[in-house]
Amino acid sequence: MANPVISGDGIFSHVFLGAADMEKSVAFYDAALGALGISNLGPFGNDWILYGRDKPAFIIARPGNGNAPSSNGITVGFAAASPAEVDAFHAAGLKAGGTDEGKPGPRDHLPGAYAAYLRDPAGNKICTYTFV
Repeated sequence: MANPVISGDGIFSHVFLGAADMEKSVAFYDAALGALGISNLGPFGNDWILYGRDKPAFIIARPGNGNAPSSNGITVGFAAASPAEVDAFHAAGLKAGGTDEGKPGPRDHLPGAYAAYLRDPAGNKICTYTFV
């Protein structure tokens, strides 16, 4: 049986974020998510790019309606295994064209939380958390 196009994790079937410039967004997500062990699983359909560990659950693509991506107020969080992965995610994302939305470090609102936030090239806010 072929791998499913979307797989989810028991809560979400998938997360889809719009990209204005696919080349810049792919470079950004390859770097930032690669630091977390999440791989670019390749294209699907109309220029969608699928990401996941074993199977796809995160997708970037140009919005289907042709409008510019817009996600102010939305944050997608990715799990990290350690503070070092959080640091690597943030550094790789900045180097690949993202902008800082919250430097790596402890977060007071959750006990033991260590996190970092970025904006991708399309302005989507993403983060990664680990708990120590």
